[in-house]
Amino acid sequence: MENPALNNISPIDGRYQRATQPLQRFFSEAALIRYRVFVEIEYFIALRKLNLPELQSIGEEMTAPLRNIYQNFDQNDALRIKEIEKITNHDIKAVEYFIKEKFDQLGLQDFKEFVHFGLTSQDINNTAIPLSLKEGILDVIVPALDQLLAILKQMSQQWLEVPMLAHTHGQPASPTTVGKEVYVFHYRLERQINQLLALPFPAKFGGATGNFNAHKAAYPDVDWNDFADRFVNNTLKLKRSEVTTQIEHYDFLASIFDGLKRICTIIIDLNRDAWSYISMNYFKQKIKEGEVGSSAMPHKVNPIDFENSEGNAGIAVALFEHLSAKLPISRLQRDLTDSTVLRNIGVPLAHMLISIHSTLRGLDKLIINQDAINQDLEDNWMVVSEAIQTVLRKINYPEPYEKLKELTRTNEKINQQTMHNFINSLEVEESVKEQLRSISPFNYTGILPRIQ
Repeated sequence: MENPALNNISPIDGRYQRATQPLQRFFSEAALIRYRVFVEIEYFIALRKLNLPELQSIGEEMTAPLRNIYQNFDQNDALRIKEIEKITNHDIKAVEYFIKEKFDQLGLQDFKEFVHFGLTSQDINNTAIPLSLKEGILDVIVPALDQLLAILKQMSQQWLEVPMLAHTHGQPASPTTVGKEVYVFHYRLERQINQLLALPFPAKFGGATGNFNAHKAAYPDVDWNDFADRFVNNTLKLKRSEVTTQIEHYDFLASIFDGLKRICTIIIDLNRDAWSYISMNYFKQKIKEGEVGSSAMPHKVNPIDFENSEGNAGIAVALFEHLSAKLPISRLQRDLTDSTVLRNIGVPLAHMLISIHSTLRGLDKLIINQDAINQDLEDNWMVVSEAIQTVLRKINYPEPYEKLKELTRTNEKINQQTMHNFINSLEVEESVKEQLRSISPFNYTGILPRIQ
């Protein structure tokens, strides 16, 4: 029995292939070729609609057969282009020659020279690649993030009123609730996702150095800027950068990668908090039949999903950071360093997707351990000292902070009785004492968020 995935160098195409497979139709070599064919065909159709004299004899009935070239694009077509590339040693020229072969089959041989007319390779790459990025994010990454938002919201609502000891600087702090702390991550992620989706997906379309030199030489009376705007913005659904060199300047693309990086950073933070709560016994994990936690210690149920997610999100962050830092820099009108880098944009997205799925698995295994949470609250009555000293400040009681500091910073255990003895010793009205005695670690949770 052979498993080709066992021989793949990268785990995203090997061990994690099942998780990352949805991204193949956007970021594989075959996908990139298909996107290039798509742009070339749609460009030719747009040229025909310009009513150029040389193309007027092509009827509207040819639009569907032309679009079939990319709509029916399959593995054999991709392999044919790779065969041509062995001769041309140029990937875009190979696509052009492939389409010209298709034109021969469609009886459009007289119009073959309008394939890739006036363009440079980057007019195709700098539209095909952002289009694949846009569709890959919208079709695969965003739905996975929506799943994560949904489970976080569900957990937030379920546990919103479950009090929990907070820990600032790793020390006991004013209580919060389990649901509120989960909702923090929903709140952060939702805003970053919305910010990401508000960004334009940029594209360059303007000839060899961005000035439509060849287009103007052939058809000086055509408004090529208007043509390119309509083609890129309306047909391809991208946002054209009008003033460029040979390549798109990638500034907005860098913003997209930075946005994805921030989302991954929040996921890392979520993983580490979940891991910490498990180690504190605030959460237990569902046990799966037959699953082993440790090869040596039979009792172990390790938080492996959160650890896996953190590792993959970390790789994604590093790669997104490189993409956003490198791509906007190009020598003079262009160098080739962007080309090989852009071929890797699917890699951090794959690690990000693995990370999201791992976090989802980890969250699904969580079982709240209310006994442990309650015991921690009971063991840390000193956290209500903040509330007591604040109420005393309100009535201008002398040095309340200092008095609570003296009481709580001891090696002795502070429990309910300790706090109530202190309250009873205060020279204040009985109604104030009643108010203070009503405060406990279990109800001192402040104002809870509105979960919508």
